[in-house]
Amino acid sequence: MKMFRKIVLTTFVLSFFFVEAQKVPEQNKEVFPVEALNQSIKNQEGKDVTIQSILDQYKGNVVVLDIWATWCKDCLIGFPALEELQAKNPDVKFVYFSLDKNQDAWKKGIEKYQLVGDHYWFDQGWKNDFNNQIDLNWIPRYLVLDKEGKIAKYYAVKADDPAVQETLDLLKK
Repeated sequence: MKMFRKIVLTTFVLSFFFVEAQKVPEQNKEVFPVEALNQSIKNQEGKDVTIQSILDQYKGNVVVLDIWATWCKDCLIGFPALEELQAKNPDVKFVYFSLDKNQDAWKKGIEKYQLVGDHYWFDQGWKNDFNNQIDLNWIPRYLVLDKEGKIAKYYAVKADDPAVQETLDLLKK
């Protein structure tokens, strides 16, 4: 009986942890805070660039921002849906921010999974100003940005979330 109680208690505690890990942020942000925009990230050439400079490149375009990592099972499972989203939206720019633990894993992942778009890597890992400012608590995480660089869809953890496509459809009009 004591073993049963321990199993039930452990299951309850773990389920609470996992539910909290993927909690939808209480407030949707429409713009990135300055701290997030000033965050540096590596481009594929290994140079540090700011999030602001990346977003500036895409002004005038609708963007899907995918935060992912090769160690993330949900990210890998979601790639077919992401590919479908890209096929349905050829005029949308796809930008990837990787949380891989090292540059080699990141670059191999881009090639292995044939991820089409522009790629950047947080060499400092999960804990950084950008991720903190966007309430990152789960990956993959998708954000949709309008043509001015404002956040049109703040929180999605699946590329096939109907709200992602609905947002894209509204922005492409």
